Amino acid sequence: MAVADAYGQVLNAYTSIRRVSADQPDLPDLPWAVYLADGGRFHLLAFDLDAKGDVERAERDAGTVSELLTAVGIEHVVCASGPSGGRHVWVALAESVEAATVASMAHLAKALCPSLDLSPLTNPATGCVRPPGAPHRDGGVSTVLTGRLDALTTPATTTADVHAFIERLAQLVGAEPAAVPATRTPLPLDDQGHLYLPGTRRALPAASAAALEEDAGAGDASAILWRVLIGAASARWRYGDVAALVSTAPGLEHARTTRAGAGRRSRPAVGEASAAATLRRQWKKAVWHVASSAPAIGTDPTFDARAGAMATHVQEIQDRADAAAGRWTTRGGPADRRVLDVLCVLALQAVTAELEADTRRLALLTGIGRETARTALLRLATDGWISQTRAAEGPHGAHWTIDPQSVIHTGDGTGRSQGLPRPLGAGAGQRSVLITQLTVRLSAAQHDVFTYAGSLGHHLGNLFSRTSALPQTLEELARAVGGTPAQTLRDLDRLAQHGLVHAGVDGWTRPSVDRRRAAALALGVAGRLAERVVRYRLERELWAWWQAEQTWMSAPRRTGASRRAGYGQLSLLPDEGTSIYGAHPRRLDGRADYRVARRVLTAKGTPLVQIIAAA
Repeated sequence: MAVADAYGQVLNAYTSIRRVSADQPDLPDLPWAVYLADGGRFHLLAFDLDAKGDVERAERDAGTVSELLTAVGIEHVVCASGPSGGRHVWVALAESVEAATVASMAHLAKALCPSLDLSPLTNPATGCVRPPGAPHRDGGVSTVLTGRLDALTTPATTTADVHAFIERLAQLVGAEPAAVPATRTPLPLDDQGHLYLPGTRRALPAASAAALEEDAGAGDASAILWRVLIGAASARWRYGDVAALVSTAPGLEHARTTRAGAGRRSRPAVGEASAAATLRRQWKKAVWHVASSAPAIGTDPTFDARAGAMATHVQEIQDRADAAAGRWTTRGGPADRRVLDVLCVLALQAVTAELEADTRRLALLTGIGRETARTALLRLATDGWISQTRAAEGPHGAHWTIDPQSVIHTGDGTGRSQGLPRPLGAGAGQRSVLITQLTVRLSAAQHDVFTYAGSLGHHLGNLFSRTSALPQTLEELARAVGGTPAQTLRDLDRLAQHGLVHAGVDGWTRPSVDRRRAAALALGVAGRLAERVVRYRLERELWAWWQAEQTWMSAPRRTGASRRAGYGQLSLLPDEGTSIYGAHPRRLDGRADYRVARRVLTAKGTPLVQIIAAA
């Protein structure tokens, strides 16, 4: 039951516990809620969709959950939680479901429904929600909109039904685009200059084909368009194949029109908001998203279990890091958290806890310096978050693991005689959700304006990355970054001075227009990360050239060879360790002359300069 302060104001805090029976309900006048789980297993599912100033979003998300539940035959009840416009979607379970399965379901649903509050479904000890008829602290009660209350008092939903629902969610978790990685592999362009993935054109995946025919005008049109595009890109379609369907396919409504109040209006014929420009932007993102994501389950029967085990471990790391948020606020803490997040992303992509991660690569992926990345690795290892498994050697960087205690369990549980196997695709889906979530967060903080000297700094970058288009209160953001409300308010004010965040009635939001570049220009730090990319590429090339020279010096010589090939020359039978730049410059004493080598690599027309110019 909720509590009230000394002035009688009802707080959003439930501290008093009262047992209620069916024959003696004795319901309180204050707001009250019911526990969803008992003994670590859930008996009720409650999807809490918070309005937070965006009632339409909560309504759409509740509709999405309701449609998906209906599609797998799960009877449910949709309630208006109170006067704020939030929604609750209730499901009563005839068979209890383990907490880990429900948590996986919640994270998958969150990827499709941003207004979903994860807390009730991920905390089996204290997760609770106000049921139908319970008062709201701002007045009114939770009111049934659709569904039968008998579905909650006499439940029929089984564990198999819940698994079917999770499998449905797992098919759709690609509905939110991931940010484009900092380092890209070049992709080909078609005759019209649009990116594509080479290969034989195939039919659209089932989820994308369904999205193509879905009435996008009545739902989240942008999410439906994205499902179509990532499926088309993975099926090796070209931009022209999709563009030919824009005028007729219901699922491409977001390319044709834009939201205008309760309805939609046609996009202009020209300009950045036009249908063609919108489709071009989204297609480019979709191709990069598919290209930068590892293949899904495919023909590997063990992939889903391995992906699920890795995703579960990364989620535990993230939960533990969020619980110790103060660890990431002082001194090198903000940089440490970025490095930890990048290691988690790399582990998810490779589906392995151990990976090679050199400091320059980490620096470019996080937006920090390579020396900062190096010391961050050492601090994380000292505190037990990671451990080094292999030192750097030659051209290879050091190997690190995010599982220093070797706790990851990779068994899929299918050999057990009791219980259902894991929902199909749940592991791969949860992995995809985490990759998207972490990559989007890192991309937000990875900008010139959040570097170091003269900029807003790493900590404010981490704070900015926690904001979104959905309002968040000061207390929520303070908890997310580990600062006090007073400190966080000062940091938010600094971001607001540069137009990076906005304070509204319902909380702090990120504006629709990205003003990070304008802020970087105002602070005189624009181009800092681009310069770092050039410098690190030069350092890599210098190191690779000298490594090739050492390999050549230790390799056996061929008989009859007159001289080494010079710069730009090719040999039919090249010596081991031969570099395209020829022999490495030496000083008179025979030592490497890095000054001359740097001058050679930065000369106009060299391969390195051409690569940098193309980037």
